[in-house]
Amino acid sequence: MRLNDLDERIVHALAEDARRSYADIGALIGLSAPAVKRRVDRLRAEGAITGFTVRVDPAALGWQTEGFIEIYCSRNTAPEAIKQGLAAYPEVASASTVTGDADAIVQVFAADMRHFEQVLERIAGEPYVERTKSVLVLSPLLRRYSSAPPA
Repeated sequence: MRLNDLDERIVHALAEDARRSYADIGALIGLSAPAVKRRVDRLRAEGAITGFTVRVDPAALGWQTEGFIEIYCSRNTAPEAIKQGLAAYPEVASASTVTGDADAIVQVFAADMRHFEQVLERIAGEPYVERTKSVLVLSPLLRRYSSAPPA
């Protein structure tokens, strides 16, 4: 499904602030509040909008350390097996299969360095993991929550 220009502008407005009113979005893009609501309802029904959420600074939850772990798996490990294994870790913020030598890359938030090390050791001990490689984030430079700014 490809969004048209108005739908894309609505999605970007909601990505910026999911609590924004339909009237505010309508004023921004030139539609009435009921027209915006109808479009949002349709986008939800079609699966283009999958939900609404809140973004929280990880440090506010006590997660002071961020890192990425490259996972190198044993042969014939299915992505679903990696996903199921990593789902048990509350520290895992995201995980993706990737191109290159690694099979997956995992974003981890931890309370401190020791906690990150413990998570790394547990993930490295999963039966499908042959080895890992990790990097720690010094300073996040840019985080985007939508693909591009509205037109």
